[in-house]
Amino acid sequence: MADTPDLSAARQAVDVAAAVVDTGCRTLADRSAVDGRISVDRLDEHQVLAYDLAHAASAVAGCRVMLGYGERGSYEAMLAAGYVADAIFDINARVATREGEWGVAPGALDAALPFVAAHRSPEFLETVAVEAEAQGTGPTHLSDDFELVRETFRRFAEDKIRPVAEHVHRENLDVPEEVIAGLAEIGGFGLSVPEEYGGFAGGDENDYIGMVVATEELSWGSLGLGGSLITRPEIITRAIVRGGTEEQKQRWLPRIAAGELMVGIMVTEPDYGSDSANVVVSATPTEGGYLVNGVKTWCTFAGRADVVMLLARTDPDRSARHRGLSVFVVDKEPAPGHSFSFTQEGGGTMVGRAIDTIGYRGMHSYEVAFDGWFVPAENLIGEDSGLGKGFYLQMEGFENGRLQTAARAVGLMQAAFEAGMQYAKDRRVFGKPVADYQLNRAKLARMAFLIQAGRQFGYHVADLMGRGEGALEASMVKAYVCRAAEWVTREAMQLHGGMGYAEEYPVSRYFVDARVLSIFEGADETLCLRVIARRLAEDALARA
Repeated sequence: MADTPDLSAARQAVDVAAAVVDTGCRTLADRSAVDGRISVDRLDEHQVLAYDLAHAASAVAGCRVMLGYGERGSYEAMLAAGYVADAIFDINARVATREGEWGVAPGALDAALPFVAAHRSPEFLETVAVEAEAQGTGPTHLSDDFELVRETFRRFAEDKIRPVAEHVHRENLDVPEEVIAGLAEIGGFGLSVPEEYGGFAGGDENDYIGMVVATEELSWGSLGLGGSLITRPEIITRAIVRGGTEEQKQRWLPRIAAGELMVGIMVTEPDYGSDSANVVVSATPTEGGYLVNGVKTWCTFAGRADVVMLLARTDPDRSARHRGLSVFVVDKEPAPGHSFSFTQEGGGTMVGRAIDTIGYRGMHSYEVAFDGWFVPAENLIGEDSGLGKGFYLQMEGFENGRLQTAARAVGLMQAAFEAGMQYAKDRRVFGKPVADYQLNRAKLARMAFLIQAGRQFGYHVADLMGRGEGALEASMVKAYVCRAAEWVTREAMQLHGGMGYAEEYPVSRYFVDARVLSIFEGADETLCLRVIARRLAEDALARA
């Protein structure tokens, strides 16, 4: 193994980059502040700076995590050094020629560039690739308990998900019932359900880490059939735990944990995606409950679901925006296939059609139209006390959903890396294995440290969220890692050459699946501009 990189030099380089990012945040805050507060309208006048800052700050946060990981061993230090150099190179590319926008002097990152040059060199990347061929993407350094969780879900993914994943994708089929039953048997749907309601959540940071580990392994099996299958129960569970009555918790949580109730989520609308505060689907009071009217879209798993979590407007005054929203648990019959239509005795209808997509198949995402659909009052989460709290309750789940999406990205990248590495070792071109060429080694090295950085960043955020923190970091890890997944899956496909474009290998599925990661659970641009950059500017303003 090559000499262990100097992590003190890596820290100094990260400090230089962090100072540039901090200056950029102060500049953005100064330009976006009105009467001592950040104005969204003013912030939108600097969207390019805000977007670049969001990704740069996320990269710096990932660097801090990887510096800690690098202290655990020689290969770990190599992965950390490679990631730090790669991240600062990206930040430098964002700043170059836009120093005035950032409020920094030309050459502000120059002190970090010698470290970057040394650890982006082809020679260094080749040494990383040699270790990656022997050690993969590196040790996780999980505890024995979480390694057991990893092994359990990896084995399930290998035995039950992978054998059917390609067929389901190619034929655009439903998630097999055998997969659902098997995941229920090993407790996959109860990871976030408190122990007193039949789940496995003990109420500490271990709950989040366990969820991240399980999600990664299931996504390694298949994004659509595995990792995403436990996301919807996660979102609704956290909403019910946070805002539901005791009767509601007893009614729904044990059945969710047992896999008896499959869950769909209905938040997005044709005209309102990430801007969920402006949804217009209405829930109008009527005798004994509410009548729901309007159209929801991108309702993943709505067909197979037994219940759906519905965000609807209970206050007809649109100026109330997010304060006029409430969350309902809507009962429905499961419907296989690509469409459904239900009519209640009172005449209410619920009609859904699946939206065809290039990837992420199996669960199907639906457009669903409600016309006078009756929902009992006891299905309003929190009942009367839950009126107007829907936005906050759905965000309770969505913040965790962003962390979970990052874990899905890591699992997908891991699958792509393993496929790319194996093919590159087996396939010979011009007399030697594809993996022996310098350019391909550089690609494999970058894959390895991007994957491990995403994994360790996710563990770090899970720890924060277990302590009631980490909302900003959850958005950061989602934004950064999901972009990385697009590159990793593309290059894994490229390593396969023409066979990567064929349907004989799953790597083409990894590529099209990865594309959705930067869109759902908060589109990359919206997440960066409305969540990350805004929070960075607010924090900079508060420190001023």
